[in-house]
Amino acid sequence: MKIVRAIGIGTVIWALGVSFYSLSFLISILEDAQQQANLALFVIVMPLVWFGSKFYYKKDNRTHGYWIGQTFFLVAATLDALITVPFLVIPNGGNHYDFFTDMGFWLIGLEFIATTTLYWYARVYTKSRKSV
Repeated sequence: MKIVRAIGIGTVIWALGVSFYSLSFLISILEDAQQQANLALFVIVMPLVWFGSKFYYKKDNRTHGYWIGQTFFLVAATLDALITVPFLVIPNGGNHYDFFTDMGFWLIGLEFIATTTLYWYARVYTKSRKSV
């Protein structure tokens, strides 16, 4: 696995995800702005991780998608702990414990891993099987 590449792509995915999450507060569609932001993040994570996986696999096709997804998610969780929670969550009355024990956080983590694994099976594994 090209770890620096995976960390870099994971950082970009996290930055875009936080941006979409924050921008979703500006457009009022649902009554509960927090629920709306979480829903927006859930929806945007799939294409972000899919394109991140596509970009990653341009240079490496040996690493299973599970490991790439886990790396993307660990990068996002680390950046959440260092940046998102202190600057976005704590000022609004939250804390690290509430953030990391929220079911939505873990659902999005599962989404990271499932999307990269699905990408690997759909785009990488099938091509490697055809060339054998």
